[in-house]
Amino acid sequence: MSGSYGYASFTHEDAQAIDDCWNRIGIHGDRSCPLLIEHIHCRNCPVYSAAATRLLDRYALTRDDHDYSLASEMHIDIKTQSILVFRLGEEWLALPTRCLVEVSPLQAIHSLPHQRSRALLGVANVRGALVACLSLVELLGLDPAPALAHSLRVMPRMLIVAAQGGSVVVPVDEVDGIHAMDETLLDSASASGAHANARFTRGVLQWKNYSLRLLDEEQLISAINRSLT
Repeated sequence: MSGSYGYASFTHEDAQAIDDCWNRIGIHGDRSCPLLIEHIHCRNCPVYSAAATRLLDRYALTRDDHDYSLASEMHIDIKTQSILVFRLGEEWLALPTRCLVEVSPLQAIHSLPHQRSRALLGVANVRGALVACLSLVELLGLDPAPALAHSLRVMPRMLIVAAQGGSVVVPVDEVDGIHAMDETLLDSASASGAHANARFTRGVLQWKNYSLRLLDEEQLISAINRSLT
């Protein structure tokens, strides 16, 4: 998989509002910060943790000020819909690409003290900006036991999702790719079956050799926002 699927532009408004000293004088800068002697790495520094906390506060403050949906920018007469197919454990899921910013390589996740929700894993450094990292396994109520990699070529990835207060990151076990699906096929996705009534599910359809669970983006984004406030 290539690194980026640019359906929306990733911005650094949060990074600009927060002093990213780790990029200037910290571990990713000239290392002149006197606190490095004590903390060794910026992720151990309370300044870094405080910046992450301010970032999470911003998600709460902007929750009602932004419309995350990009559907109004789409032509309503399109006959296909672009979806990203990915895997969590043994389950294959699909999410419309219009709510995605990017697919990126797996990054280190730094936990935060006093986590606000069980789904909040911590923060990840994406191009110098601290971005909240959430567990889709927790949000979707999936089995937390990891599945064995199907082949040596399987690479875990991170999905950068456009939420209301800013982008968030969710780790996934594998990304199959972006596919243009016939909208009539998506609309006729089964409303019955083992996963049809599962959390945030729009429907289930047979795809390749397995069942593909279509996620309801509005319900999922709403759950993401609740996890950050």
